[in-house]
Amino acid sequence: MASSSPKNDYVVYSPLSPNPTAQNVVFLPLYHPPPTRRLLLLRKFLIGATSLLLLSLSIYFLYPYDPTIQLARVRLNRIKVNSSPGLTLDLSFSLTVMVHNPDLFSLDYDSLDVSVGYRGRGLGFVSSQGGRVRSRASSYVNATLDLNGLEVIHDVFYLLEDLAKGVIPFDTDTQVNGVLGFFFFKIPLKARVSCEVYVNTNNQTIVHQDCYPE
Repeated sequence: MASSSPKNDYVVYSPLSPNPTAQNVVFLPLYHPPPTRRLLLLRKFLIGATSLLLLSLSIYFLYPYDPTIQLARVRLNRIKVNSSPGLTLDLSFSLTVMVHNPDLFSLDYDSLDVSVGYRGRGLGFVSSQGGRVRSRASSYVNATLDLNGLEVIHDVFYLLEDLAKGVIPFDTDTQVNGVLGFFFFKIPLKARVSCEVYVNTNNQTIVHQDCYPE
């Protein structure tokens, strides 16, 4: 009796024949609709606004502004009325001036000039040495003005009245000239301020001051 062996079915694929079990995947590029006219106008507006903002900020930070000066303190060190040989006045002032540099670069100034007057009449003038003020910083400059033998015939009555009140009004004119180091350039800058200062003769402090930048 002949035995029968199981029959095995084999499927052979050729590299050139398609595989029926494989899945074909097709990749399609993303579809980008063309921009509309409104979107193009909005994009141009945003680019223009951003450029204008950057330009404005650059001008704001790099534009050289003049320094600002302020009379921070006036101290009346000495006052004396002389009656011989004529009616004269001896005065001594200690002045403190604040110089503020608002720019992004340092400021070099040659000198700081301060003149002092009383009731529209010039009393004297003092000039301090130069210096440097760092970027966006302030510097305080001290100066001393000594006046001896001033003739006060026309103002003696006003002066005696102010001394009795304890407050003397003085006129000050402060000026600073300097240059701003802008990369490789030197830009000249100047500032000037006139003040009417009321000094308390008892505690040597400024009671009130009105300043007018020029």
